Amino acid sequence: MARDNTREITLRFLAEPGDVNFGGKVHGGAVMKWIDQAGYACAVSWSGHYCVTVYVGGIRFLHPILIGHLVEVTAKVIHTGRTSMHIALQVRAGDPRGGELTETTHCTMVFVAVSSTGASVPVHRWVPVTAEDKALEHQALKQMELRQGMEASLVAPPG
Repeated sequence: MARDNTREITLRFLAEPGDVNFGGKVHGGAVMKWIDQAGYACAVSWSGHYCVTVYVGGIRFLHPILIGHLVEVTAKVIHTGRTSMHIALQVRAGDPRGGELTETTHCTMVFVAVSSTGASVPVHRWVPVTAEDKALEHQALKQMELRQGMEASLVAPPG
């Protein structure tokens, strides 16, 4: 499979009536599905391989999305490991008749590239260049450190 190493992708579409919850807004589960789709597309574009989600964290719902709003889901590689990719996701939405798009949700996902047999495979390394990129990678590394600390405390036997 040819690899174009696309670091960032954006999906755009309209929120549809089938996405509504009991409160009349877009269901959080629909937003999570969009996040997963954009994250997956970004991970596959970067790695050139099928990818699996291994972590979703820091998901924060800031504002509701209304039916008929233009939704924009942006996924961007912010750190790569040997076989993994940390991807920052941002969801923005607003009135398609010219209104500003407002951030509604954000989170970080980690994907691992896998072969047709399910074994993890190496991914192309991403190197931050700008100050913003370096800050994003630092954020990813800090989240990974916190996550590993929480996981270790959950499996550690009581002292």
